[in-house]
Amino acid sequence: MSPRIWLIRHGETEWSRAGRHTGRTDIRLTGAGEEQAQNAGRAMTDVVPALVLCSPLIRARRTAELAGLRPDAFDDDLMEWDYGAWEGLTTAEIRILRGDLGWRVWDEPIPPGAAPGSTPGEQLSDVRVRADRVIARCTPVLEAGRECVLVAHGHLLRILTATWLDLPPDAARLFALEPAHRSSLGFEREQRVITSWNA
Repeated sequence: MSPRIWLIRHGETEWSRAGRHTGRTDIRLTGAGEEQAQNAGRAMTDVVPALVLCSPLIRARRTAELAGLRPDAFDDDLMEWDYGAWEGLTTAEIRILRGDLGWRVWDEPIPPGAAPGSTPGEQLSDVRVRADRVIARCTPVLEAGRECVLVAHGHLLRILTATWLDLPPDAARLFALEPAHRSSLGFEREQRVITSWNA
């Protein structure tokens, strides 16, 4: 088996359960999310990673802890997409605000938040740049025949997957990622592929 990058999305939070865009808001796991994280750890007992990178946000840190993973670094490049004005809103709410019943986060620029202390927002291309940097950190480990684990967030890991496959970042819309399930990216010969998904 060729070396892989293992992906673990954090467990459930109140906002993820409600379908709210959760970028930089630091939210804890629900009880169900903590149980999901423990299950993820049991699913990872056969993986011996040489590198574990984790988002610094508490929902990812707690997922890593409960899964029995010891991060080598808390990497800002693994933080979730900064949704700017859309932070905390559901897709249905954003569609009403915009008067656009076909709106999708993948298709339109992210506007900055207007409230004091809100974030400037981040474009899809910016997230891809971060994903490229994470893959670059993993590459020497993979070339040495070892494995990496990334504990992070749904949209970020989906964009990283599209980047791994050399697809445009909006292709991430095709890769639904369940909370605290493990997925992996690897090789078929020299071709970059998805080796497992939502296992």
